[in-house]
Amino acid sequence: MINKIIHKQLNVIRQTNMPDYDREVAGFSWDAARALLGWFPDGKLNIAYEAIDRHLQNGNGGNVALRWIAKDGSRKDFTYRDLSEMSNRFANLLRSLGIKKGDRIYSLLGRVPELYTAALGTLKAGCVFCPMFSAFGPEPIKSRMEIGGANVLITTRKLYKRNVEAFRNDLPELKEILIIDGDGSDGGLRNLTALMAAAEEDFRIEAMAPEDTALLHFTSGTTGKPKGAVHVHEAVVAHHITGRIALDLRPDDIYWCTADPGWITGTSYGIIAPFTNGVTMIVDEAEFDVNRWYQILAEERVTVWYTAPTAIRMLMKAGSDLVKSRDLSHLRFMASVGEPLNPEAVIWSADTFGMPFHDNWWQTETGGIMIANYASVDVKPGSMGKPLPGIRAAIVEKSDNGVREITKPLGIGELALQAGWPSMMRGYLHEDERYRKCFSNGWYLSGDLAMRDSDGYFWFVGRSDDVIKSAGHLIGPFEVESALMEHAAVAEVAVIGIPDETAGEIVKAFVALKPGYVPGEDLRLDLIGHARKRLGPAVAPKDIAFRKNLPKTRSGKIMRRLLKARELGLPEGDISTLESDEQ
Repeated sequence: MINKIIHKQLNVIRQTNMPDYDREVAGFSWDAARALLGWFPDGKLNIAYEAIDRHLQNGNGGNVALRWIAKDGSRKDFTYRDLSEMSNRFANLLRSLGIKKGDRIYSLLGRVPELYTAALGTLKAGCVFCPMFSAFGPEPIKSRMEIGGANVLITTRKLYKRNVEAFRNDLPELKEILIIDGDGSDGGLRNLTALMAAAEEDFRIEAMAPEDTALLHFTSGTTGKPKGAVHVHEAVVAHHITGRIALDLRPDDIYWCTADPGWITGTSYGIIAPFTNGVTMIVDEAEFDVNRWYQILAEERVTVWYTAPTAIRMLMKAGSDLVKSRDLSHLRFMASVGEPLNPEAVIWSADTFGMPFHDNWWQTETGGIMIANYASVDVKPGSMGKPLPGIRAAIVEKSDNGVREITKPLGIGELALQAGWPSMMRGYLHEDERYRKCFSNGWYLSGDLAMRDSDGYFWFVGRSDDVIKSAGHLIGPFEVESALMEHAAVAEVAVIGIPDETAGEIVKAFVALKPGYVPGEDLRLDLIGHARKRLGPAVAPKDIAFRKNLPKTRSGKIMRRLLKARELGLPEGDISTLESDEQ
């Protein structure tokens, strides 16, 4: 922990949406937060209405909602009225294809306008939206579509051919595949552009019960297949208020969330929260490039910027001179999410931009920001910040009666949240028991180890399981291990996360070979290529080490913990159950 505190200036505090944190906490109620939205009669609502059409009702339909920057640098603006009409068309075409309320619509797209139209139109139709990261390989895509029972997929011809075509017939519930660049010559595939052109612009938005499912987001575990976290329409209440409080969003903002909608940040805070708060949102189709990013910040006059620690560390590597050569005076708030932001990055940003990045913490399961550093509150570099108003967080440990709270300052335990906030997941799809294990004595157990200091700031310590956080992505070891096990040479494999200055962690695999195979550089590269083909570059291991055998318990469980301890030179801990350990 770094003792330095970055203090807020009084003029900054006065201009924020939440000038007094303690007063907001004391007076906060979720009912008051609900009253900020539009709602339908009889207590019904719809995320897409709150995000888009409510602004038309308030006379703001002509405001720019989305400014899309293509890879070639060209720009296209979409007003709230434009998005309303386009999402209406998408909802109508779903109906024309026989897609019903509650059906599951999957997207496999880059950051293109069709993705945002599909998300909003899906929700308007009362269907469930499930975004997937376009860099995934075939196996992560197939597993997610199988678990969720995908009924419709929106993608491109290239992504379909590369990642979906081979297993399409293995998905009996998949009714339609919509191709955004189709030309009518793709057998069995629908041309989304033609369908959209033929669809009506008017659509009666489905009035949904607050507990109706709206979003399905997958997150990886240490064993088994990915978990499908179920989120409901009432989650929009938390998306809206946390965007307002944690990100300080206002209707006149130019806002840029760099996260891909394939991850929950890119949906909760790259679609829903900015639109419900009426901002103009920047979407960049291209991948990270230092000069391009600074150019966008300057030319688009971005006021609020939400990005990831990996990107921040890459900006740090490029140096501060690039910042000083551009006019970023309009930038007033910067935030970070995805993994803990190291203190050096916070201090660097304060020195370079004249303000720090404000780190915050949440998970796929929480649906929205739970703990944050706020515009009006002093920042302790390296800290997660303080809980959102309306959120009670605690450090807990297991006890005979479930869990008990650790009240001693800096006592390490599991970070827990008192259950009941609107964006809390309502289940893991088809895994009720796994969901129940996330709760004890009314607390949601995050699986993250943390501590709280005497000022009420929370500090991340580490994961209580083996999930790997790489460049903001949660990667389950089992998924990677399963892909490598498909290779003819592999007998056993174990995957761990290794600290990396840029990505936070990178994936490293330890492989034991079958008889007749000899370790070597050619085989190592072949295995990496195999994994990249199966999983995509975001998930595949960056390094592979060969072992004669892997450390296992007497019950046959590979001890990833021991591999990681030895790799990093950490204490090995209890190895009394160790059976085999030949290196």
